[in-house]
Amino acid sequence: MRSIEVDLLTDLGAYPGVGIGMTLTARSLATGCYDIPHARFDIRGVATNTPPTGAFRGAGRPEAMHMLERAMDVLAAELGVDPVELRRRNLVPSDRFPYRNVMGESYDSADFELALAEALRIVDYEGLRAEQRRRAGSGSALGVGVCCYVEVSAGNVGLERDDASVEVTEDGQVVVVVGTSAHGQGHVTTYAQIVASTMGVNVGDVRVVQSDTAAVPKGQGTGGSRSIQIGGSAIRRACDQVIEQAAALAAHLLEVAVEDVEVVDGGLGVRGVPGSTVSWAKLAATIGDETARPAGSASRLFADEHFDQGGGTSPFGCHVAVVEVDTETGRVRLVRIVAVDDCGVVINPMLAEGQVHGGLAAGIGQALFEHSVFDDDGNPLTATFADYGMPSAADLPSYDTAHTVTPTELNPLGAKGLGEAGTTGSIAAVHNAVLDALAPLGVRDLQIPLTPMQVWRAIRDAGGR
Repeated sequence: MRSIEVDLLTDLGAYPGVGIGMTLTARSLATGCYDIPHARFDIRGVATNTPPTGAFRGAGRPEAMHMLERAMDVLAAELGVDPVELRRRNLVPSDRFPYRNVMGESYDSADFELALAEALRIVDYEGLRAEQRRRAGSGSALGVGVCCYVEVSAGNVGLERDDASVEVTEDGQVVVVVGTSAHGQGHVTTYAQIVASTMGVNVGDVRVVQSDTAAVPKGQGTGGSRSIQIGGSAIRRACDQVIEQAAALAAHLLEVAVEDVEVVDGGLGVRGVPGSTVSWAKLAATIGDETARPAGSASRLFADEHFDQGGGTSPFGCHVAVVEVDTETGRVRLVRIVAVDDCGVVINPMLAEGQVHGGLAAGIGQALFEHSVFDDDGNPLTATFADYGMPSAADLPSYDTAHTVTPTELNPLGAKGLGEAGTTGSIAAVHNAVLDALAPLGVRDLQIPLTPMQVWRAIRDAGGR
């Protein structure tokens, strides 16, 4: 592909604000995973009498990938090329990173081909295409949809920096005060793991303080998939500072050079001498005793660190959706979804899995069920779950998830964001799968949500033509 032209028309609702920023996020990612040298992106925002447009999971990222990945499938159909092959030909090669796209957005590190290959392997892409050919002409059409995605996390102004402090108390506890604020993501667990792995303490001995304005003096909160890579990195740096303070004291107590001190389970010890150790509790108690600590040293094991990443990281991945469409009723059944995501180094695999699961549900909901409707006066007509379609567990399959690991060099953890990845990749994958199933019936395009009525009408109209 040599060029892309986008005309974005967006309803910003009343009092436009955040919605404008999301259109700019979509613009920055207009070329996605592909090395497209020329692009034009026109934005038209319209103020209406509906509620203001605000940020939802992805906030411009899913919209960019949805637009681009649908266009890739349409182009593949026009050229008579397999949609996967078209993507492969145009992906940014792994040796081109760090990479700046034509819109001016920087991707720090990625291997798009690896994520695509892994997703195709897991889903058995060639086998699915063979099954699709066998089903041709039956009343249950099989469709396969692919979405290669990339996003930028912690890239907005102000979101690339934050603060954290770490202190060891005399009972050996480690108290972490952090400026991010979790609302279900599991930050307490992952932050405790970062401290435990860095300082050699038990996870249960780490106490994380957040969201309390009396105890947390500053912070940028949670948003933009920033918390682990920014807040976690600030914590990691504070841990390193505390270790440096404690190493000087431990060297004094153990009568060795500072260079010979290392972190061991429960405290610090002498490298190569397993029995020569001192616990964190003793170190904290000793440093608080003016007569016991070295002259000129700190009076407590405490560090307050600021971390500035200097820009966002680029999580990426590939999602593949498999659907069955009942051509008599228009009902879409999501048979399978494979999500291969790359968020750099994964701190907690279980929590990472939960993030992907939640994002997938949000994206599938947008693709198949969810639609806000307003009357001419701006009153919502879909204000209850009797009117607003939302997926339940019965509508969703068990997910097949996997991760490739492409660390970033922008933070000490090597981690990138993950919270919005599931939504960013799944909408286009599901949409493409449904249109792939309907293509033999003459249906070329259809707007989401792909409700049974929408699909049935499209099949009927195509047959009529």
